[in-house]
Amino acid sequence: MRVLVVEDEQLLADAVATGLRREAMAVDVVYDGAAALERVGVNDYDVVVLDRDLPVVHGDDVCRRIVELGMPTRVLMLTASGDVSDRVEGLELGADDYLPKPFAFSELTARVRALGRRTTVALPPVLERAGIKLDPNRREVFRDEQEIQLAPKEFAVLEVLMRSEGAVVSAEQLLEKAWDENTDPFTNVVRVTVMTLRRKLGEPPVIITVPGSGYRI
Repeated sequence: MRVLVVEDEQLLADAVATGLRREAMAVDVVYDGAAALERVGVNDYDVVVLDRDLPVVHGDDVCRRIVELGMPTRVLMLTASGDVSDRVEGLELGADDYLPKPFAFSELTARVRALGRRTTVALPPVLERAGIKLDPNRREVFRDEQEIQLAPKEFAVLEVLMRSEGAVVSAEQLLEKAWDENTDPFTNVVRVTVMTLRRKLGEPPVIITVPGSGYRI
């Protein structure tokens, strides 16, 4: 899942981004509304965590622009105000969910994951394919009932492949969904991660390389 965090309080923004990355999400961070509009115009995000009170371009205008573009991106709006009228106003702007500050990080994570599921065809909470069970909420992976410990990027790559339901996923698509914009696209990070993931999942191999196209399960 790829997420954009838009928050002018830099310490909070960076803390949220760090926490979501530990949950195997690819996260970009910006600190004002103008930068947010620039990012959503270039990258495809599953979820935008959007502070309402932003400098340069207000969060309301960012939300309106995302809606006008007809993007499948879901918006989780944050604000220091917890008034019901503010929540209603935010939702009427086109936000998909609303979370007042201060918030529990566990709740933020759960809401981001729930919104991320709504950007694609609905799938069961626990993904199963080729003897692999993946639970995104618990961040657990089992093969034939044996738990497998994965690093965050390995988990993210496996989740993308599982969600594709047998379709081929290119290296570029994996890079877009599992890494943030600071990753050099010319590195072999995808190939190395897939190799490590394939080894950890054991025999017989479940991740198939499709020459010239990508990978599938």
